[in-house]
Formats: sequence, structure tokens, C-alpha cells
Amino acid sequence: MTTAQQLNARFGTRGRLSFSEDSGLIIAEIDNAQATASLCLQGAHLMSWRPKSQAVPVVWLSRDAKLAAGKSIRGGAPVCWPWFGAHATESAFPGHGFARTVPWQVVESGSDPDGATRLKLRLVENEKTRAQWPHASKLDLTVVVGEALRMELTTGNTGTTDFVIGEALHTYLQIGDIGAVRVTGLEGCDYWDKVGGSTLRKQTGAISFAGETDRVYINTAAECVIEDDKLKRRIHVAKSGSLSTVVWTPWAEKAGKMGDMGQPEGWREMLCVESANALENMVKVAAGARHTLIVEYRAEPVQ
Repeated sequence: MTTAQQLNARFGTRGRLSFSEDSGLIIAEIDNAQATASLCLQGAHLMSWRPKSQAVPVVWLSRDAKLAAGKSIRGGAPVCWPWFGAHATESAFPGHGFARTVPWQVVESGSDPDGATRLKLRLVENEKTRAQWPHASKLDLTVVVGEALRMELTTGNTGTTDFVIGEALHTYLQIGDIGAVRVTGLEGCDYWDKVGGSTLRKQTGAISFAGETDRVYINTAAECVIEDDKLKRRIHVAKSGSLSTVVWTPWAEKAGKMGDMGQPEGWREMLCVESANALENMVKVAAGARHTLIVEYRAEPVQ
């Protein structure tokens, strides 16, 4: 296993990118002129991001989040791959796939011309992952941290047969209060309502929240905007290579059962707007081909 010291020697940048250990896991810390961020190498899990123009982080991390080998982290931007939700046939396989709980390795780091910090990671396969996903493939995540946050998830099919993936960047975004936000950009879109009995519905107007919400919007490449009255800002979520958007908030009862949502009411300060390819929007990756899901997040003040 590569140590934090070895990573600092090879990929670290003084005053911008460093690696350290916490609870047996390696954490990349980014601090440049534009933003700060942290990323756990297990799962290539971006845990936090705050542009320096913002007093409050844009990516939410639960105050009760736990770092442990083989366990997912509550908050940040978990990578769901190579399936989204439950596995189609194997109930014992982990929900949302294995990518978010296995080691990844750093393959590249650097600075962009505008001063943003770039970090590229690659999933490390093992016997367990190959047993769950018996396809020749390569999965890379490139994270660019600056005034905007850009994430590029690239699936490469290195084999001789096609395969189909489900995927998402399950991003938890920091808000002032769930009762004082709206999501625009999905007006008129069809969605599967997982709280309402997995029924297909059509969105009318902006999305607002008064209870548990778990929706998969399909056939949409639209940019979404979170309008936050309490924090007086907008969070833009722009994407490509994605035709599903998942909107999720657990609400009080479910959050209480989770045990790591930042009790008593940490759940009120987060909203997941996930860029995905799920359900009928799963992606076929042809032999020798690549598919990339790209998301860019940006926050702006509202006067």
C-alpha cells in the first residue's frame, strides 16, 4: 500500500496539495487560491469543497461521518458504479456498487492554467470486485478544484465484449434549510417517484420539499439550480454524459435511523442532486470504447 509520505513525494504540491492519514485511510487535502477541498482515496470520495468566495461549504459532509476501511462515508460525493441502487440480480452485492468503498490510486496531479488543482485517480481492482464485475474495464475519476468543482468519471471498456453500467455522482450539497430551497431546471421532466410507490410522474414547476423525497428524473441532460433563500445563494449543477438526475432528501424519520446524518437535524442542511445514468438511462459501453460522465458545480450569491 502506498503511504501518505510516498504520495506527498510523488504528487504533492507545497501549499496546494498534500496527503495525510486519518483512521487508517489516506486523505488528499487541497488548498489553493480559489478553494479548499478534501478527498478520501478509499472510494475516490470527495468529502468537502468550499470556494473561498463562499463562507459556507458547497459540498456537505455530515458532522457524524465515519472513516473506516470498507465503509462508505456520509456526505461528500460518493461514486456509485457499476450499478446504481440495488444490483439487478444479486441481493448480497452492495447497493450503488463497490466503487465507493474500495481503494483507488493517484495517477496524476497538477495545476490548471487558471490555478485550479487537478487530481486523477483510478480504481484498484481485486478478487472481490472482479467477482462482482467480471468485465475488463478501467475506471478513472478526475477532480478539478477551483472556484468551480469539476468531476469527470470515465469508464473504459478494455475487453472484447460490450457491457452496461449504471452510475452516479451521489453529491450531497450544503443548504441553509431544506424547507427554504427550490430546485429548478427539471420542469416538465418525467421521474420515477420511489417514495410514492415507484410510479412515473411528470414534474410541474420547481421542486420544493415538505417530506422525504427520492426521485429519479429520466431522459434529461438539463442543468439544475438549487435556489437557497437562507444562504442567499444559487448552486448550479451542469452536466454532460448523464441522462438521469436523482433528487433525494431522507427527512427526519429516515435520517434518525441512519445514525450518521449529523443529529439531531443535520439532514435539514443537505440535499442530494445526483448526476446519473440509471434505470432506462443505463449506458452501454462498447468493447474498446469509453464513456465519461462530467459534472460541474458552481455557487453564486443572490442579492
